[in-house]
Formats: sequence, C-alpha cells, structure tokens
Amino acid sequence: MTEALEVQTEGRLRVLRMNRPDKKNALNGALIDALHRELHAAAMDDEVWAIALTGNGDAFCAGLDFADPPKSGDGSPRGHLTVLMRVECEKPIVAGVNGVAVGGGLSIALNADIRIAAPSARFHPGYTRIAVSPDLGLTLTLPRAVGYERAMRFMLEGRTVHAAEALALGIVSEVVERDEDLDARLLDYGALLASAAPIAARQTKRLMALGDQPLDLAAHLDLENELVVAALGSADSNEAIRAMMTGELPTFTGR
Repeated sequence: MTEALEVQTEGRLRVLRMNRPDKKNALNGALIDALHRELHAAAMDDEVWAIALTGNGDAFCAGLDFADPPKSGDGSPRGHLTVLMRVECEKPIVAGVNGVAVGGGLSIALNADIRIAAPSARFHPGYTRIAVSPDLGLTLTLPRAVGYERAMRFMLEGRTVHAAEALALGIVSEVVERDEDLDARLLDYGALLASAAPIAARQTKRLMALGDQPLDLAAHLDLENELVVAALGSADSNEAIRAMMTGELPTFTGR
C-alpha cells in the first residue's frame, strides 16, 4: 500500500510530500492523519529546524476527496491542522505549491509560514463550489495574507487565481521561473530556513503567531467546522455537489 505522505530528512530540514498523485493529493482520512502525525513528529524532533511541504505529481492538494472523505471519527479534527501548523509547531514551514491548491488544499498552503509556487500553480477557494463556508483556518489566514476585501472577493467569486496573480495578491511570496525548478528551490529555501539559529527561529514564529491569531483560536476553528458540517447537510450543498459532478449549473434554494 502506498503511503499517503512521503517523509524525507535533508540535514535539519524535514520534507513532507503528499503522495496521492492519482487523486491530485485530495484529502482523505489517511492523508489527514499522516499530516497530523508527521507535522507533530517534526515539531517535536530537536534535530529538525524547518519543514518543507509539497505534493507529488501535478498538484499540491485538490481539497476534500469526495470519493473517500474522512469519517467523523477518524483521527484528529481537521481544524487541528491549523493549530498544529500555526501555533504548536514553532519551526518555520515553507510550502511548495505545484499545480492546484483547492479548498482544504488552499487552506493547508495558507497555514504554512511561507509559500513558493510553480508557474502552473492555481488557487481556488473551492468551498463556494460545494455551497459551504471555508474551514482549516482559511477565514483567518487568507485575510491576513491579502487583506479583508480581497479575501472576501476571492472566496465568494469562486474563481481560479493563477501563480502570477497569486504573487501580486500576496497568496505566495515567490514564483519560480519554470515548474521543474520548484522542487530544488523548495529544498534550497528550506535548507536556508533550517540554517537559521533555531532558538531565534522558534521564538520569532511564536511571537508572530501570538500577534496573528484571535484571542480564542480554538473557538474560531470550532465555529468554522460547525458551519461546514451544517452546510454540507443542506439541500444547496447536495445540489452543488451534484451539479459539479455532472457539469451542470446548480439551482440554489437557500435551504
């Protein structure tokens, strides 16, 4: 059985590669559990000073796997990935965005401290496409990256943003020249982060996290999750998913 997440160690850098390329690294229970487990392990490992996260194949992460969705009893709540990446892991995380980052995949990318993209990278909020609101902290991280109004437009318009626009908006801080340059650049930049004085890096991230989060992060993430679950049970969400699968336009009723 193929592991949902590949793990490498390059000196002081821990490299995590989402490994469901045939599913565009869509999130199922196995991948979410592996991300929890390996991010926590990297956070606790004194020999790891920085983390790089990317996807195998031609996608970063296409969001929720509708054919194999995580079950409610599987592992840790999805929202805890945000707490883990933004707060509990005091080591800098750089994401290498190759191909699509949609829905939960976009949220995971935004939970990283730094994002580098391939020219083919494409960003889509995804959530409105299935008639639900965002989760995994996107309502916190995206406005902080691009500003409130731009975040609202991006999330509600439901359009694809390509790499060059993502750079201009602030969704990513760098776009490499060619797709094939991304992996080497990700490893080089990850090694640069891992060469920084580890105490200084950890303390800097801790202070940045304190200034970047609401007073009650857990309550905000719980509300995100509560609203997503409620919306997924609505007639509109069922209609949106049906329309997305058939290529038709959805008809919403507000119920």
